[in-house]
Amino acid sequence: MTGPRISTADDGWEDALAGAVPSDDPAGRPRVVGVEGRSGSGKSTVAARLRAALARRGRPVAVLPMEDLYPGWEGLAEAPGLLREWVLEPLSRGDPAAWRRYDWERGAFAREWTLLPGDVAAGGVLVVEGCGSGSAAGRGLLDLLVWVAASDDDRSRRLDARGDASSYAPFRRVWAEQEEAFYERNRPLEHADLVIGNPAR
Repeated sequence: MTGPRISTADDGWEDALAGAVPSDDPAGRPRVVGVEGRSGSGKSTVAARLRAALARRGRPVAVLPMEDLYPGWEGLAEAPGLLREWVLEPLSRGDPAAWRRYDWERGAFAREWTLLPGDVAAGGVLVVEGCGSGSAAGRGLLDLLVWVAASDDDRSRRLDARGDASSYAPFRRVWAEQEEAFYERNRPLEHADLVIGNPAR
């Protein structure tokens, strides 16, 4: 069941979104928010604005882009399992979360681990942003799932205007096909707690 809707065209939408994030966990674990949606919907922007709104409320917050976890341009299906294994399950047990960032230039995961900042792990908020953050593999381990919605035309224009549009272009169709398969299997929109309408301005 899809949750209530907020529009980025409305004043104060960031505060409304921040207010939907559950308060501190009594056990001191961080709250985890998934920001899910199709390419070009504006997930990164929504996540950044959410981060700022939470920081204004005095809540420690960090953002994990799913791009850190995709093992290459054909790695969407694998990334949710890595998110669960490296991040969501450890946090649910009260353990530290750490992940290896994928190096897109080298085409391999880095050897070193990236640790979730201690102040966030001690009761802040981790925002996981990107396609795959709302997968069935992570269902039940998120405190809030947000779906970012935009029209196909708006998404296409945003993708054309991306700073990395030239490097993204050769893989755009491959990625779109993976998204279709992912959303068909996982149906995150149907499980979203909140929908953010993000039209172009």
